[in-house]
Amino acid sequence: MLGKLARQHDPNVLVGFDHADDAGVYQLTPDQALVQTVDFFTPIVDDPYTFGQIAATNSLSDVYAMGGRPLTALALVCFPDKADLEILERILAGGLSKMIEAGCTVIGGHSIRDEETKFGYSVTGVIHPKKIYQNSGAQPEDKLILTKSLGTGVTSTAIKKGKAEQSWIDAAIQSMTTLNKKAAEVITACVGAEAFLRPADPSRSGGEASRPEAGSRKPKVGFTVHSMTDITGFGLIGHLREILLASKLSATIHAHSIPILDGALACIHAGHIPGGLNNNRAFAECMVEYVEQVPEDLRTILFDPQTAGGLLICTPEGEALTKALNEAGVPAVQIGELRASTKPRIRIAK
Repeated sequence: MLGKLARQHDPNVLVGFDHADDAGVYQLTPDQALVQTVDFFTPIVDDPYTFGQIAATNSLSDVYAMGGRPLTALALVCFPDKADLEILERILAGGLSKMIEAGCTVIGGHSIRDEETKFGYSVTGVIHPKKIYQNSGAQPEDKLILTKSLGTGVTSTAIKKGKAEQSWIDAAIQSMTTLNKKAAEVITACVGAEAFLRPADPSRSGGEASRPEAGSRKPKVGFTVHSMTDITGFGLIGHLREILLASKLSATIHAHSIPILDGALACIHAGHIPGGLNNNRAFAECMVEYVEQVPEDLRTILFDPQTAGGLLICTPEGEALTKALNEAGVPAVQIGELRASTKPRIRIAK
């Protein structure tokens, strides 16, 4: 609908809604820009505190996906007029716990009476104008890295139906309350590191003292990340589609490499399919070709709408960056690669 409105032309808008990026970016100075996002939704778990944590984790994720650092947040609350205010207090407390963990300060918010509870945040962060991860930045032969398992959508549906085993619930909640902060820190710390850590060029310093000792090896520092997004409501295929269209590329996904939450496939087999999954599949599967015999449950999980999902990273150094993320405690997995634009856009192999 935004695309149907009159366009605003502001040269300081570095990232708008043109390519379905995760957040907007507005330049303030040559070295600093604001990154802004907003997200809120209805409860997906019964415990109010946990719901608040999930909502905050989800709201913060878009700032991390752009390469930014969250600074402030405004709470968005919809709450029934006659409901117990202690429930709302627990929701807010859960959200605050994750904001504190992120180093993001809650400075206010807005609430309205509503028959159905909804909660989330508008988050503002900072980012360097030349270090933004946009959907349009991916390159052919980039490797695709995913930092969290899929399956929160089908598991949440099973939870609502009272059909989820406790181990499945625990796995989903652990995923949905884990910030993408650590992954983002590993990635953003690597970008540009070579310029600061590379051994000095003796031709510029004019002395032998700046040369590394004989036989020493230059340390491998820094990785290149061309594009990044987080996997949320549109599922893996939906968010990958946004990168491919913006970057004019295609992709191959190796289905058996995709990390999946404990119990998620069992939820699919039992028919606990959220409406959002069906909508995602109806919208985006026209771009997908299953090159080899991929099981139906793996095809289905590709469209599962995630809440507070992981980061999808496009990098030419897949193995090295995956290792760095794993060493930092992030369960990242390389799941595919990008290639020049062809039809279909997305090939799913074993």
